[in-house]
Amino acid sequence: MTRHLPRHLARAALATSAASLLVGLATPAATADSGPPAPSAASRDAAHKAAQAPKTLETLSRFFSREGAVTRAAADPRVEGKAVPVYYLSPEFVAGKKGAPVARLEFLASKAVSSDGQEASLWTVERGGSWQVVNIATGDDETRYARAGAKKLPGGTVFHEPQINAWYVQGHARVLPLDKDAVRAVGADGTSLAAYRKRVQKAYGDKLPGSAYEKSGKAGGYDDAKAGQGAGQGAGRTSEQASGQTSGEGPVTVASSLAGAGALVALGLSGTALMRRRAARQRG
Repeated sequence: MTRHLPRHLARAALATSAASLLVGLATPAATADSGPPAPSAASRDAAHKAAQAPKTLETLSRFFSREGAVTRAAADPRVEGKAVPVYYLSPEFVAGKKGAPVARLEFLASKAVSSDGQEASLWTVERGGSWQVVNIATGDDETRYARAGAKKLPGGTVFHEPQINAWYVQGHARVLPLDKDAVRAVGADGTSLAAYRKRVQKAYGDKLPGSAYEKSGKAGGYDDAKAGQGAGQGAGRTSEQASGQTSGEGPVTVASSLAGAGALVALGLSGTALMRRRAARQRG
């Protein structure tokens, strides 16, 4: 079961997220239409190697065997394909900053598969000059939507709006949907980049860093006693720290504390709420 990240841990995570999670960016300036810079080939290769490291595979064996579907010894996990960049809706774009791309790079993701067909996503970031897998989440959302976006709009930027669990691809001043949540938000044919900005500004413009909403402690849902109810239950997407470490109050949901912390908390959604929405999608 996923749980809320304690407030002091959440604040600490946010303090380091900008420095540690905006990884491997190229130097050319990005624009709202062109999309954010892509990670370098060297960064992607290093992330792939981290995903294939013996310690990572050992953690994957434990992860795949957590519900008894396969034994830890028989899990025999493998990493398929290359690491892909994962972008989240950018607070700078929501704020209307001139030239800000629609999304920013949060982490690199690799797909892992067990001997019995279970799938997981490895979230990798650069810290202190080395690449580390910081989270393992069930399913293959990140790599699957990267493929779908490349097919739908070659050269476009695939990004996630975690507040509604929607995936899009953006390019040529258009934002096109990749899943049902995105279709509900922008229509089956998508929308213009300008219209999409107006929508997210209306939805999240009062929840940006420095806003009264953020200062009140509501950002991320940390003061909402009901927000954690039902999270991680049923067929929901579960996650755990790749190191297997836990906080004093239970497993830390990395969607809140590490990858995507800035996007989630700054725009008013807790990792628990995100996991609950993913659970609802999988049950449906």
